Amino acid sequence: MGQDQTKQQIEKGLQLYQSNQTEKALQVWTKVLEKSSDLMGRFRVLGCLVTAHSEMGRYKEMLKFAVVQIDTARELEDADFLLESYLNLARSNEKLCEFHKTISYCKTCLGLPGTRAGAQLGGQVSLSMGNAFLGLSVFQKALESFEKALRYAHNNDDAMLECRVCCSLGSFYAQVKDYEKALFFPCKAAELVNNYGKGWSLKYRAMSQYHMAVAYRLLGRLGSAMECCEESMKIALQHGDRPLQALCLLCFADIHRSRGDLEALDAIERAQDLAEEVGNKLSQLKLHCLSESIYRSKGLQRELRAHVVRFHECVEETELYCGLCGESIGEKNSRLQALPCSHIFHLRCLQNNGTRSCPNCRRSSMKPGFV
Repeated sequence: MGQDQTKQQIEKGLQLYQSNQTEKALQVWTKVLEKSSDLMGRFRVLGCLVTAHSEMGRYKEMLKFAVVQIDTARELEDADFLLESYLNLARSNEKLCEFHKTISYCKTCLGLPGTRAGAQLGGQVSLSMGNAFLGLSVFQKALESFEKALRYAHNNDDAMLECRVCCSLGSFYAQVKDYEKALFFPCKAAELVNNYGKGWSLKYRAMSQYHMAVAYRLLGRLGSAMECCEESMKIALQHGDRPLQALCLLCFADIHRSRGDLEALDAIERAQDLAEEVGNKLSQLKLHCLSESIYRSKGLQRELRAHVVRFHECVEETELYCGLCGESIGEKNSRLQALPCSHIFHLRCLQNNGTRSCPNCRRSSMKPGFV
């Protein structure tokens, strides 16, 4: 398949995708990838496949195509293509909760000099890095990254990026327990969707509604929380977005628990199956924590122990612990330090250890970055 035919088929796939015929679009793009010899066309179709699988919540497939895109960018020997592909690799790892890798790939993006796409993609890089720091409970660095991404959005009139940053800020303030701001930012995201989102994916509406549901639940406004969560779940089911379905089920479980309803454990079980299927370790961790709380309140010791064990397994799998003292990161308000390799430890542990290299990977840490 030559250059012209490749371009035609990519456009055909885009038309199908924009008309919500996603599976047919994926078939067209996959065929292009198999038959096209045009490197530029292959790079572009790989970007389409990465985006489509991200929108559908198929994050393992997203990562697979992002890795192939990196190799294609290297063959093209173009810094702009390399920047875009490293960003896709960072976002793929972010979705799979591989936060250390996300930070490392984002730093690679920021270290690529002289790229024309830097101004366009810089905000997305900052957003992805912020989400990774938030996943690691490194709140100061997360907020700095989100503020930088918001500046990019405002300076470039990028309403879509601003919407995504507002959703992340909603999650940030929910975690630091400023519930009014946790509601303000997803409401702002919903406003952006209403004003500018006519041609956007419905996922943006679904995500803003989900974050509003979380904030409403934390504020004790359970009726509003249920209404927003139901709207988000409806869109997630329509688009087959299984990770978003898992998040909505987690929110439903929290709402039912707050009401004292018996449906909480059923929602948790369904959410756990979805989270394990798509490989979202952070959702699994939250679900085990919620289950632990429910079983503890009911005095069911056998079920409680099982979830405590699985919770700590998830902590190890996501590396959300200090490699020196073994404590979970984020359980207490502690100062942290990120080394150049992106591994994170308690600052006090590194100072007491006196090492000049990372205790995890042994890379030199002569000039660590503080977070």
